[in-house]
Amino acid sequence: MATRLVAVQIEAERPAELARFWASLLGWAAAEHVVHPPASDGSDLDLVFVAQRGPKTTKNRLHLDLASSSAEDQRAKVDTALALGARPVDIGQGEVPWVVLADPAGNEFCVLEPRPGYTTTESLAAIVVDSLDPLAQATFWTTHSGWRIAAREQVIVGLRAPTGRGPWLEFLRTEEPKQSPNRIRLALAGAPAGNSTDPEGNEFILLDQP
Repeated sequence: MATRLVAVQIEAERPAELARFWASLLGWAAAEHVVHPPASDGSDLDLVFVAQRGPKTTKNRLHLDLASSSAEDQRAKVDTALALGARPVDIGQGEVPWVVLADPAGNEFCVLEPRPGYTTTESLAAIVVDSLDPLAQATFWTTHSGWRIAAREQVIVGLRAPTGRGPWLEFLRTEEPKQSPNRIRLALAGAPAGNSTDPEGNEFILLDQP
């Protein structure tokens, strides 16, 4: 049965509050625990917030990247995130042109400097997955998500939705294997409801939707 990528599921102690944070930051619409992108984004990928199963103890293996159109826009988005309750975090990034923050639940995310590859993504640039083998992961996910491989480098492989708009799904090389359950997971529709894992053990959700 063909499946398709429809959402990113994020655990939170207070799901409704975190949904409002992300809706305000992205400029999307919040409905209870779900945040929907505007039709202008050309994407139907929702952010869904659910009650957490336990405290966050390690860096997330999946994170979100925000796009910016200029240095001024990047600074404005960082300022907005901080005003909404985000905080700066150091994950060993060193001197880089992007800004690493954590949302009120401690989930890491990046506000990127302007990049040509993200001019058609609107506010959410990418969902980034740490991967031991980016190409193998991308190959698995292109089969299950309905998205195609649209960029391929040694350290990162990117998938795009069939519309060519909305965020990228990127697999970024890491040397660190998965050690604990993911608090951020991808959700697929078009299969019997349940849970599964990809080849590197990342949990994902199966939704019984047409």
